[in-house]
Amino acid sequence: MTAFLFKTSRMRVRRLKASDTNSLFRIYSDPIGCRWVGNGSPITMDECIQWIDVTFRNYKTRGYGMFAVEGDQFDGVIGFCGLVHPKGQRLPEIKYALDRSLWGNGLGTELAQGLLDYATKVIDLHHIIATIATQNEASIRIVEQIGMTRSTPRIDDDGSVIEVYEFVKENHTT
Repeated sequence: MTAFLFKTSRMRVRRLKASDTNSLFRIYSDPIGCRWVGNGSPITMDECIQWIDVTFRNYKTRGYGMFAVEGDQFDGVIGFCGLVHPKGQRLPEIKYALDRSLWGNGLGTELAQGLLDYATKVIDLHHIIATIATQNEASIRIVEQIGMTRSTPRIDDDGSVIEVYEFVKENHTT
């Protein structure tokens, strides 16, 4: 029986398994679906394998990382979400991606809210950020709907502006 980290009304979230490689590849190799991820290029199978290895290390060192998302009405993995520290950044960053066929029905907001609740209530993280390309209006709406507020933008390595949103747990200062 699979142990789920958290559930939403339509999804269940669990730790990644090595057998999730094909699902990870399916979602992150979609050129439209991953245009806002990393450098916007589809991921390779080798990168998926590396991603899962990094995630397993993060579980050991931080107790969290990326997770697999299963849907109540769907077979198999429908997406991924998690908390990461890209390039060793201090603050954890919320990440989420769903199979493109499922976009537009509120699953992204539901998933992001579930992840934020898990991060603050179970893991007890107090300050979480999201970085989003300025043009990614859908993700900006999602993080605003879950209560994240706009912060100071960053300039990415390629010179583009990246919006930064943050959530600070009440009664906590960083």
